[in-house]
Amino acid sequence: MNNETSPRAATAIDAVADQHFEHTLRIYPDLGAELGLPGYESLYGDYSPEGTRRYAEAARNTLAKLGELQPVDDVDKVTLDAMQERLGLELEIIATGRTELNNIACPAQEIRAIFDLMPQDSAEDFGHIARRLANLPAAMDGYIESLRDSASKGLVAARRQVKIVMEQSTDYAKDGGFFDELAADGAKLDASLSEALASGADASKAAYRKLASVLEEELLPAAPAKDAVGREQYALASRDFLGAEVDLEETYAWGVEELGRIIAEQERVAQQIKPGASIAEAKEILNADPERKLAGKDALREWMQSKADAAVRDLAGTHFDIPAPMDRIECMIAPTEDGGIYYTGPSEDFSRPGRMWWSIPPGEDEFTTWSELTTVYHEGVPGHHLQIGTAQLQADTLNKWRRNLCWVSGHGEGWALYSERLMQQLGYLDDPGDYMGMLGAQRMRAARVVFDIGVHLELEIPAAWGEGIWTPEKGYDFLRANFDDSPGQLDFEFTRYLGWPGQAPSYKVGQRLWEQIRDELAAREGENFDVRAFHTRALKLGSVGLDTLKRALLDG
Repeated sequence: MNNETSPRAATAIDAVADQHFEHTLRIYPDLGAELGLPGYESLYGDYSPEGTRRYAEAARNTLAKLGELQPVDDVDKVTLDAMQERLGLELEIIATGRTELNNIACPAQEIRAIFDLMPQDSAEDFGHIARRLANLPAAMDGYIESLRDSASKGLVAARRQVKIVMEQSTDYAKDGGFFDELAADGAKLDASLSEALASGADASKAAYRKLASVLEEELLPAAPAKDAVGREQYALASRDFLGAEVDLEETYAWGVEELGRIIAEQERVAQQIKPGASIAEAKEILNADPERKLAGKDALREWMQSKADAAVRDLAGTHFDIPAPMDRIECMIAPTEDGGIYYTGPSEDFSRPGRMWWSIPPGEDEFTTWSELTTVYHEGVPGHHLQIGTAQLQADTLNKWRRNLCWVSGHGEGWALYSERLMQQLGYLDDPGDYMGMLGAQRMRAARVVFDIGVHLELEIPAAWGEGIWTPEKGYDFLRANFDDSPGQLDFEFTRYLGWPGQAPSYKVGQRLWEQIRDELAAREGENFDVRAFHTRALKLGSVGLDTLKRALLDG
């Protein structure tokens, strides 16, 4: 293996991986902006069927080149394993002919969301924004062309998803909304940009109005009422999000069992909060505690930042390696009101730090710390920020594809959930209220396994939760019984699971697979097992499919 003083020499496999990364950037240059790379500040990718065709051709060519090469070290072995798994699966998905349309992770949101990552500190920054605004309509036209192409094959998202994206697009396009506010902010900074920014904002609003019109007039009439996608599509999506193939029925049964275990633990903790209290009564006590309340978005952001900073200080050098510049994380309130909490990674040179974002639904202005502390650890340290930052720092070992392009939800989100439980084991959630919050988050993720697999495969409802076959309506009541979310967040999550099959279970199933790999290695190494060394070794691999991770750590 490599030592820290001798950078690893790039190999032929690294060269192919880097070529694939560069080719991907040429097709989707907005990825460069997401990564904070210079030269991509105003460009959008090709969202049309031609862009998809070009990418598929690049993936096939890359796989052919890799097939002619032999790995020269362990790093090469992982790269080869990961690229063959990821690119092969991408080609399977492309072959289905589907164009993604849902309420959280499709070009309808991504085309707008790229602005959230763009610097807004100088006239030069807003010059880039003005040019991106001018380029947005062409990107939207490409996406609309892909939606129409899928529709011509009879592949249209469910009515629920079409409707919610119509609503989102209309909201993005409203006068005085996101684009107008963005233009106004730039004009205040530099009046000479006013005309270009206003023109770009108008063009962007028109593009989103066009999308909303196409969805309403063309896709909605053809959209199926049924939300469930069925076994074939679900199994493919599950492999995509996990990088592993799991027995869906066994995983469903495990989810039911895990949910019951967590509820039993919540009942035990409720007794610590108040003897004789139910889970619901314990939560009411916690919610009423003024010491656990935050009023307003600014207070939420400041609290998030203080907890994230403390975690970095405490864990660096004790349980994890957290060198500069990875020791900086920025907590943000998102400019949108869609709901959800997410992390965006640092730029390659860390000039843009890793960021934790909180998108707050309209009308929500009070927050409880006991229910949210575990989320800070999930998104920050030792969760996503540590994971993604560690991979970014491996420039001397990992090629550009490994560091920047390979992201597997089950690996990433599984690690973040693993981190939540780890923080509890390290004593950071010893307070019964904070521990109840962590259990609530784990309960939600276990319930999502049951809901997501159950609804999309139309399985039988467990006796403890009802009878008959799962439907979205029965599933909504089930989620409401197991979630602590506000009504707005619950609606968002419910729609997300129906429109993004396989993604939500990847958190809890990913955590399960991470723990299985750790426990198997610990059993094998016995008293020689070093958990800090395990974490360091695993995170330095970067994000890979969980089967690839297992082979790298257990078969190497």
